[in-house]
Amino acid sequence: MSTHQELASFIWSVADLLRGDYKQSEYGKVILPLTVLRRLDCVMEPTRKAVWALDEQLTFSNKEQMLKLEAKLPFYNTSKQTFHTIGADAANVEKNLTDFINGFSADAREIIDKYEFHTQIARLRAAKLLYPVAQRFADVDLSLARVDNHQMGYVFEELIRRFSEISNETAGEHFTPREVIRLMVHLLIGSDSDNLTGPGNVINILDPACGTGGMLSAAEELITSLNPNANVRLFGQEINAESYAICRSDMMLKNETSDIYFGNSFSDDGHKEMRFDYMLANPPFGVEWKKVKTEVEDEAGLGYAGRFGAGLPRINDGSFLFLQHMVSKMQPVEKGGSRIAIVFNGSPLFTGAAESGESNIRRWILENDLLEGIVGLPDQLFYNTGISTYFWILSNRKADALKRKVILVDARDQWVKMRKSLGDKRKMISDEQIGYITQLYGNALAIAADPAHADHAKAKVFQTTDFGYQRITVERPLKLRFEITEDTLAALEEAKPLSRYEHREALIGAFKPLLGTVWRTKKEARDALHAAAAAGGAPWPAAAAEKGIWDAVSISDPEGEVQKVKGQVVPDTDLRDYENVPQGEGIHEYFAREVLPHVPDAWIDESKTKIGYEIPFTRHFYVYKPPRPLAEIDAELRGLESQIQELLGQVTS
Repeated sequence: MSTHQELASFIWSVADLLRGDYKQSEYGKVILPLTVLRRLDCVMEPTRKAVWALDEQLTFSNKEQMLKLEAKLPFYNTSKQTFHTIGADAANVEKNLTDFINGFSADAREIIDKYEFHTQIARLRAAKLLYPVAQRFADVDLSLARVDNHQMGYVFEELIRRFSEISNETAGEHFTPREVIRLMVHLLIGSDSDNLTGPGNVINILDPACGTGGMLSAAEELITSLNPNANVRLFGQEINAESYAICRSDMMLKNETSDIYFGNSFSDDGHKEMRFDYMLANPPFGVEWKKVKTEVEDEAGLGYAGRFGAGLPRINDGSFLFLQHMVSKMQPVEKGGSRIAIVFNGSPLFTGAAESGESNIRRWILENDLLEGIVGLPDQLFYNTGISTYFWILSNRKADALKRKVILVDARDQWVKMRKSLGDKRKMISDEQIGYITQLYGNALAIAADPAHADHAKAKVFQTTDFGYQRITVERPLKLRFEITEDTLAALEEAKPLSRYEHREALIGAFKPLLGTVWRTKKEARDALHAAAAAGGAPWPAAAAEKGIWDAVSISDPEGEVQKVKGQVVPDTDLRDYENVPQGEGIHEYFAREVLPHVPDAWIDESKTKIGYEIPFTRHFYVYKPPRPLAEIDAELRGLESQIQELLGQVTS
């Protein structure tokens, strides 16, 4: 049992006991809390008896801090029960296990309560499973000597991944592959390595979607490797109860200074008024925020006095809400500023037309010079999705050389194939590739400026304004001819504007003699139609009903008459088009060059011009690959035909 996968498999074997009495999707409700309890039990072993003895000696009630000191842990347990006593007494297993749980200090008990394990104890007892399950866990050694905190994190994540797979949940909502975290932390902190080595640094780190806490732990690990004396404080928030409990227990076991809050980051900010030096997150991709719509919209109504003043994304993707939440918690520049790293899928790069919520958020980020860079990652890196992902790096304390600039790095080819797939994860990034990508990002300015550099095609630098555009509305005149046909008469029968016109049948009858007549101008058509109506004894309808007549007899015609109202040319909505003009270019110059040569009668409706922002990452790194020669393709097809004929011959012989 030398690896975390083997250890997780051993714990997973408890599922054999649960099968039949529990659905597969319910296994985690038993196995995860018991794994946490057994881990706590093993970690307490060296100081357990000393805590019991001190608890009996102290007669006053407020003794929690002294017991923690005696335990040499941020928690303790005064119960005389252990997993060995629980698993050795079949008759009293429920009583002993409950006593063991109740013996924990308040902070540890709060973590356990998040699992709602008391309901499972009763269910296991009723199914006569509590004793054999407790026995099975008593046999597994989860002591620090056997499994360090790093390995234990992997065990928890492996269990969550398995439970998520069998219950069709998304494991990616709970944790992120460790090598992806390492790369993210290197990009976040790498440029600050010189500033982190000072004595007594206090560094606050936030993950507002912290899952099991892997990102926070990795960030602390890197910072303390650079400066063992740094005082790193970890802050997180998590909405999933099981992930929250694992994160809290992991932090508690490591004796780290941390503040992990349970709740929804959008509607229940657990760290109000706080500011952080570093922030990082892998929020769930494409998760809707409908449940907290009222709270989010109310705060957006406060403008920039709230967290969501830049705009609201579409209801089915809250990614940009997380980013705005994090930006609102950046340290002011005069206090050192902050850096942010966040994982997104491709949607935040371009989703949303000009002046939509997403576009306005991108505009706000870029116009405030907060976006430092974006790194494109390989696909198939995550457990629950095979899509491509991107790191966004934000900072309000950019180096002078990077001000008003944005780095784009293409690292989509930096991966190695995994020996065994884990869900949708078939690729991983090696340590060497993490180092390479980190250096590529850190040296992007020099690489992008040197066309002869070997990595020149992988790193590009843009002005922040390069991602802005003006969306102009191109109109063309409405040109019509007018005619009476069988279709015209059928349309008049169905026209809603004429539904209340009492002389409709008489009017249609009056128009029948005009079948096959075509008029090139509206005046000619009006005169003829008025005359026909009068001759048929049908009074001409009021304006509302008249519209139904003109809708029926008007036919779009490129050679037709240009329609005007009060001297103004009427645009043809069917021919309306849009052009995105780069922000730095005049719209009239662009229009004269790109549009008028093709449609000379077009014009710009300047009242509809909008400002938009998008980041076309793929387009900037697109490399044209010519198709294979036709002769080569033809030869391959002939070869396949020969193979098919040969196989058919074997079947029929």
